[in-house]
Amino acid sequence: MNYRVIKENNLFLLTDEQGDITTNHSYGLGLYMNDTRYLSKLNVKINNEKPILLHSDGSENYMSTILSTNPHQEEEGRLILWRESVQIERKRFIYDDVLYETITTKNYYPKPVSFDLQVELDVDFNDMFIVRGFQTGNVGKRTGQKVEDRSLTFGYEGADGINRKTYIQWDNEARSVEESGEVTFHLELRHEEERAITFMIAPLENEEIRDYILPVEEAIQKLIVSYKEWSAGLTTVETDYLPLQRLVDRGLSDLRVLLNDTGYGKFPVAGLPWFGVPFGRDSLIAALQMIAFQPQVAKGTLFTMASEQGTKEDPWRDEQPGKIMHEIRYGELANTNQIPFTPYYGTIDATPLFLVLLTEYVKWTGDFGTFRKLSGNVKRALQWIDQYGDRDGDLFLEYHQESSKGIANQGWKDSGDSIVHRNGDYADTPIALVEVQGYVYQAKRGLAAIYETLGDHEMASGLNAEAKNLQERFEQEFWMDDLEFYAIALDQKKEKVGTITSNPGHVLYSEMMADERAQKVSQTLTSDSMFSGYGIRTMGKGEAGYNPMSYHDGSIWPHDNSMTLLGLSKLGFTTEAKKVMSGLIDASQHFEYDRLPELFCGYESTIGKAVKYPVACSPQAWAAGTPLVIVQALLGLFPDSLRREIHVNPTLLDEMNTLTVQNIAIGEGVLSLSLVRKGNNVEMTILENSTGHDIVKEKQTV
Repeated sequence: MNYRVIKENNLFLLTDEQGDITTNHSYGLGLYMNDTRYLSKLNVKINNEKPILLHSDGSENYMSTILSTNPHQEEEGRLILWRESVQIERKRFIYDDVLYETITTKNYYPKPVSFDLQVELDVDFNDMFIVRGFQTGNVGKRTGQKVEDRSLTFGYEGADGINRKTYIQWDNEARSVEESGEVTFHLELRHEEERAITFMIAPLENEEIRDYILPVEEAIQKLIVSYKEWSAGLTTVETDYLPLQRLVDRGLSDLRVLLNDTGYGKFPVAGLPWFGVPFGRDSLIAALQMIAFQPQVAKGTLFTMASEQGTKEDPWRDEQPGKIMHEIRYGELANTNQIPFTPYYGTIDATPLFLVLLTEYVKWTGDFGTFRKLSGNVKRALQWIDQYGDRDGDLFLEYHQESSKGIANQGWKDSGDSIVHRNGDYADTPIALVEVQGYVYQAKRGLAAIYETLGDHEMASGLNAEAKNLQERFEQEFWMDDLEFYAIALDQKKEKVGTITSNPGHVLYSEMMADERAQKVSQTLTSDSMFSGYGIRTMGKGEAGYNPMSYHDGSIWPHDNSMTLLGLSKLGFTTEAKKVMSGLIDASQHFEYDRLPELFCGYESTIGKAVKYPVACSPQAWAAGTPLVIVQALLGLFPDSLRREIHVNPTLLDEMNTLTVQNIAIGEGVLSLSLVRKGNNVEMTILENSTGHDIVKEKQTV
C-alpha cells in the first residue's frame, strides 16, 4: 500500500505514507465523511521543508504512527538545524467523528535547538465522485475561513442545501495562523526535550462549531475500550500454524474497523478507501463470512438492508418494490439527484443474498424473533424475485440496466467485460447468472425450513416446490455436457455463456447441483487452468477473455474463493478445500501486514510471488472475512438450530498440528472445539457445548 488509511464509523482519513494529504498522489487523499472531502491538504513541515520519512506504520486501522526527521538546513553557511536532530512523531486516530493528530517533536541534538513547525491545511469539500474523476456536476461554493483563538474553520454552502464546515482546533499557542490554512508554531527544545501539539479536526453538517470535543487522552481510552469490548464477544482461534494465525488476527482487526452503524446495528461496509458505505452484496457476504465469529453483525446488516428495501418502480435508480439496494451514497451529487445512488438498486444478487443471510442467521442463532420482525421484508423480497427479477417467467433471475448512470453488469463481476462468450463476444442483457440461481434456490429452501418449523406448512410447501422446479430448469439450461461444467450465464437469447469461470463455485454452497456434477465442478475449479497455486482464478487460462491482470477475467478474489470454500466444506470435498485454503494462506504472506487484498493478479505461484492488483481496496470487508471462512471450513461447521444439530467435518491443513476454536455462538449457548493431529488422523475434542444441540460428525466425500 502506498497510502495510509484509518477509519472509525463514518469518518476516514486517507494520506500518503508520510501522513500528508497531497495533490500529486495516485489516490484522492483526504479526510472524508458522508462522501465529502473535509480535508484536501494536510502537510507538516519543519522550517518550511518537508521532513524525511523514517517509518510509517499502517498495521492498525484505527491508529497510525509515522516517524520522520529534519533534513540538514543551512543558510549562507550558517547552521540552522543539523540533519536528523529532531524526531517528528505523528500519531492519529478517529473517535466520535473527530480526527485527532498529535505531532510530537523531540530534540536529539546535543545542544538546544529552535525551529518553526508548519501545518498546512485546506478543504475543497468535493464530492467523492468528483475526487475520483467519475463525475462532474453542479456544486456549491466556499464561504470563506474564520480564524479564532487556537482554531480555524472552513465553510461551504452545498448545492444540496447542506452547510458544511471543517472545524480545526489545536492545544498550543501558535506563532501565526493564516486564513489560507497555514498554522505555524515556534519551538525551542533543550537536549532530549519533547513537545506535543494535538490537532482536532471535526467535519460538520448543518452544525455549529463543536465545543464538546473530548480531550485526546479521554478519546483514545474510549476507542481502546470499544475495541476490547468487540474482541471480548468474538470467537477466538489458536493454531500452531502461524501464517493462518496472523491471517485470522488481521481479518478480525480489519473487519472491526470496517463496521458502521446507521441506526440499525453494526454492519460491514465494503472496503477502504472508496466503499465505506452500506453496500448490498458486499455487506451481506461479509456478514455471512463473520457469522461463526459474531452473528450479531449479520442481524445489524439485515436490518440495515431492510431499512432501504425498494418500495416503487424508479428506472433512474434501477429500483423496484422489494429489491435490496446495491449501494447508497450521501454526498452532494447524490443529494441533488445528479447520480442515482440514493440508494441505487442495480444489483441482481443482493435480494437473494439478503434471504440467504437471514436463513443462515436463524440456523446459527435460532432467533425467530428477528425472522418475524423481517417477515414483511422477506415476502416483498420473494415477490421481487418472482415478479421483477424473473422478467420472462423462465424461473431464472435476470438483470438489465435501466438507469442511464447505472451499472451494466449487475452481478458481483460488474465490470463491462466480465460476461464474455468463449468466442470473445460480450453477452447482451438481460443476463441470468449461474451463482444467482444458486442463491435463489438456497434462499427458498432455507425459508421453507423456517416456515415449516413455525408451522406455516403451506408457505413451506410452496417454496420447496419452487426451489425444486428451479433446480430442474437449472440443470437443463446451465450444464454444458462437452465441458462438464456450468455456464457462467444465459444471455439475452437464452444461449449459454460457456466461458469457464469461478462463478459456479458459489452454487456448491447452495447444494443445488447433482452430486456427480458438483464433484466435476470442484475438480475443475482446482485444476491447473483455474487454480494458480494461490487461489481460484475468476476465469480459466485459455479462455478468450482470460487476462491475469484483469479485474474479473483471470484475477483472484479471496471472497470468491471463500464462497466456493463454504460449498466444498459443506459437501465434504476436503482435498479440494485444503488446496484452496493453503493457496490463499500462502498468498497472504506476499502482501503488507499479511492482509488479503480485495483481489490480486492470477499469475502462477511458480513465479514465486503473489502479484498485487494496482488499485485493490485494502482493507476490504469480504477479503478480511475470508480467513474466518477458512476456519469454518477446517471445522466443517454448519449448525442447524431448526433441527438442533451442529454438523462438523473437521480437518487440518498439512502444515498444521493444532486448531482450537472457542466461544462460537450457536443457539443460546456456545461451542468450543479443539483439533489435534494424531499421526494420519485428526482428533476432535469438544471443550464446551452449551448450545443444547447435538454434534453430528459428517463423513468426508473426498
